[in-house]
Amino acid sequence: MTTSNLHPAVASLSLEEKAGLVSGESFWKTRSVEHAGVEGAVLTDGPHGVRLQGAAADHVGINESHPATSFPTAAATGSSWDPELLHEMGVALGDESRALDVDVLLGPGVNIKRSPLCGRNFEYFSEDPLLSGALGAAWVRGIQSRGVGASLKHYAANNQETDRMRVSAEVDERTLREIYFPAFERTVTEAQPATVMCSYNRINGVYASENRWLLTDVLRGDWGFEGYVVSDWGAVHDPAAAVTAGLDLEMPSTGDRSPAQIVAAVGDGTLAEADLDLAVSRVLTVHDRLRAARGDAAQGTPDEHHALARRIAAESSVLLTNRDGILPLDAAASGAIAVIGEFARSPRYQGAGSSHINPTRLDNALEAITAATSREVVFEPGFTLDADAEGDAALADAAIAAAAGAEVVVAFLGLPDDEESEGFDRTHLALPAVQRELLARLVAANPRVVVVLSNGAVVELSEVAASAAAVLEMWLPGQAGGSAAADILFGAVEPSGRLAETIPLALTDTPAFTNWPGAHGTVLYGERMYVGYRWYDTTKREVGFPFGFGLGYTTFSYDDLVVEVPDATVAHAVVEVTVTNTGDRAGAEVVQAYVRDLEASVDRPHHELRAFRKVRLAPGESTRVRLELDERAFAFWGPLGWTVEPGAFAVEVGSHSRDVRAEAIIDLDVPVIAVPLDATSTVAEWMAHPVGAGVLSAVFAQMGGAAEVMTTSPEILRMIESMPLSTMLGFGGDGVDTAAAVEGLLAQVQSLEAAH
Repeated sequence: MTTSNLHPAVASLSLEEKAGLVSGESFWKTRSVEHAGVEGAVLTDGPHGVRLQGAAADHVGINESHPATSFPTAAATGSSWDPELLHEMGVALGDESRALDVDVLLGPGVNIKRSPLCGRNFEYFSEDPLLSGALGAAWVRGIQSRGVGASLKHYAANNQETDRMRVSAEVDERTLREIYFPAFERTVTEAQPATVMCSYNRINGVYASENRWLLTDVLRGDWGFEGYVVSDWGAVHDPAAAVTAGLDLEMPSTGDRSPAQIVAAVGDGTLAEADLDLAVSRVLTVHDRLRAARGDAAQGTPDEHHALARRIAAESSVLLTNRDGILPLDAAASGAIAVIGEFARSPRYQGAGSSHINPTRLDNALEAITAATSREVVFEPGFTLDADAEGDAALADAAIAAAAGAEVVVAFLGLPDDEESEGFDRTHLALPAVQRELLARLVAANPRVVVVLSNGAVVELSEVAASAAAVLEMWLPGQAGGSAAADILFGAVEPSGRLAETIPLALTDTPAFTNWPGAHGTVLYGERMYVGYRWYDTTKREVGFPFGFGLGYTTFSYDDLVVEVPDATVAHAVVEVTVTNTGDRAGAEVVQAYVRDLEASVDRPHHELRAFRKVRLAPGESTRVRLELDERAFAFWGPLGWTVEPGAFAVEVGSHSRDVRAEAIIDLDVPVIAVPLDATSTVAEWMAHPVGAGVLSAVFAQMGGAAEVMTTSPEILRMIESMPLSTMLGFGGDGVDTAAAVEGLLAQVQSLEAAH
């Protein structure tokens, strides 16, 4: 951005005023400069509701906030696999933000679920970057359509709460580009969020707030980000270094401390005033653009948004088991329904911390179930919600007696508030022992037990799935979750969610198990790209429930898969498959396309999700589903960037990562991208290089018999392939200057490449 492209107010501002504009005025508001026409903006927490506080401000959910719709958390909405639904939610959040005079809502969170232990997983969509990016972009488009800015967070590699404000995520660039960046990249390139929030942590030793490669080279240079970068609250350590790196706004206010440091840095030359001007211009330009985009007044009533939250909760619920079709229940049948579990009366519907919402109203499942059926409904809490409390024998005994006398039992189980939250990570995946023991007794008293789960991250379910007749995962379903549960239980709506994260059999099976949560200020991402199903499916590990899995009240068939490659020299394919509802009820199916590289020169996951679409079909109805696979669907990150190699790829289509209904093999004849040779290149790399191979053959010809033995003996050839060429040449024993010899060969390669 040149001086002429800066916001017009910048020229009229003093150095001190500019320094103040890159630091907050208060906990939630930026500064105003009246003479320059600069109006402060209000930023507040999201992402599943508007958490606008009054005079008592905090960032951990302690103080009360204005009433707002508490929508299902991202752990739930990720399982919807429905970008259109996330767009609707974004629009509603935009309207509620407008009504409360909020300019920027802090969300969505698109960090990858590296481990199920992360205490903030309830705020993130998925273990998969494609799904996370599609949902994040839809959320952003929705809220920004109402003239309210989004703040895409937490950039980047912020995947744990343990030591989150200083830990260094040690992660290679390929893993960042393939796993931890794409959700941010897609949201930026498709939706242009008003702001991106940098994370607390360090990435390879450098704080995110001071990481120029992260904030400028990648975010703006590679992805074309046009908004401003805001810090997470308290993430700035050196204000001047942060501005130099590409951070534009430090939040919250530090009073005069940070502005004074910035003024001093400009004075002593450690911060270029041009960089400060650019940061100020970005902040003012974004705020002006948001205000200019505001059209009609806020729409949508609290009741309408509550109804939307109810629909989203149902769309996001995942039916994991349904033995003998016990669900849906018949609301008009005879026989009592025993509702067991304190969660039925005191719902766990949202996460703890900065996203904690004061709901406009709150449904509970007990009342919703009672209202939805003419059957007798009896209730016993069975346990308390104190995670540290031992089981109350009287509560449990009363629950067992109620279960024994009922026709069916609906048990509401889950994780209490103090088991998972922003600020700390879990140490295990188990449901509380009190609840597990109660479930065993319930099943012994009445085998017709339906379990409804409330939890922000996955839990071990082997015992639950083996004993209960049905398991319905509702995550943290928002303020209307109780009514949504009743809708699903009685079949008023379909449970159409699919898992956005794998449910493992045990914590020890998880990919980051031996590298979690790190020590001495660092955490090694030693599993690299093998996160979630990429790990489980590549290593063929048994899982509790696979990525993408979910049952409904109907069934679907897949037929007539066709994968067309319009031009084999271009990495692009069109996938079409016919999906038919083969059951007797309307329902939704998520059609998932995975790509498997059959001839990769580097290690790659067994397969990767590359496209999906959610379809809704009436009984007997069919539709032709079309999915596009672009260049990135076939690419990996290599030394030269995104790389597609020629060869065969399998395109798999199915209902989850372990249910491939149809597969097609395609061949791509894309150009070979040669990795440049250098002084350390191995013999194998020379032999694979389109020009270097010929140069090396000439060298071997000059070497005579020794070279012939090396290149014709498979055993010896395999031994020398991994050697740098300079090392192999030194084995001749004739005192040759191997370094100079390799430099000469490299010059020949460069000359031949230039000639062509």
